[in-house]
Amino acid sequence: MRLTLIAAAALAAHAYAGELPPRPSVADVVKASKADDWRPLDPRNTLYLELPAGRVVIELAPAFAPATIANIRVLAHEQYYDGLAIIRSQDNFVVQWGDPDEEHPRSFKSAKEKIPAEFTMPIKADPHFVKMPERDGYAPQVGHSDGFPSARDPKSGRTWLAHCYGMVGVARGEDPDSGNGAQLYVVTGQAPRQLDRNITVVGRVVSGMPLLSTLPRSAAPAGFYDKPEQRTPIKTLRLAADVPEAERSKFEVMRTESASYAKVVDAVRHRGGPWTKYSPDYVDLCNAPIPVREAK
Repeated sequence: MRLTLIAAAALAAHAYAGELPPRPSVADVVKASKADDWRPLDPRNTLYLELPAGRVVIELAPAFAPATIANIRVLAHEQYYDGLAIIRSQDNFVVQWGDPDEEHPRSFKSAKEKIPAEFTMPIKADPHFVKMPERDGYAPQVGHSDGFPSARDPKSGRTWLAHCYGMVGVARGEDPDSGNGAQLYVVTGQAPRQLDRNITVVGRVVSGMPLLSTLPRSAAPAGFYDKPEQRTPIKTLRLAADVPEAERSKFEVMRTESASYAKVVDAVRHRGGPWTKYSPDYVDLCNAPIPVREAK
């Protein structure tokens, strides 16, 4: 009996010693942040995807894919995407949109049919990189670049955007240069980082992910809808700069080079009690949130 009581007391003491102290949450950090910790979206680098259920707001990252994004701007300005559709929703993977008519696809006006692949860019193109200390299985270094999850390889001198949830990429075929922006996709499942450096990534969704992540999944190969009635029509896709100011969404993104954002990442890395009983003191690149708020 004595040994049992001693063992029980030791276990209780161990459990007590392991209790995590309270620590600031992401919400606490956001609440304490200052006005200059935030930046507004640039209308020239913001897309509005208008669906029957509402608006999806996408921020573009021209530093990582300048030629592709220039082509997407032209396509949006010339209303190429209007009336097309969501053509694919693959479970735990992506939602994709474009022209569902493969036999007679919509022609371009002045946009380019072929754009060289922009899977990576020179490191010098990205002066805003803030490195995370965590090791990553897909890149020598990972971190954040002006509001986007990114990675880099100092030895090769290349940098790229990571395939995290909500990131927007350019669909392509076997040819690396076959992605011109006519078909875009959004990651709606667990981060498919194996796609990094294999596809041009152009931005991320900052508002409206529920409109995409809740679309019906298709059981057809690769999640492509095999019946027209399954597709969700695209009302319009516009650059914010082409939309009257009164009709624009007012969002701000926390500056990922700010001290407040470092605290956001630390809040996820070092979780506090009392609910959390164990903190790994680690955060994966794609689990580091990038706060977005409506402008006051």
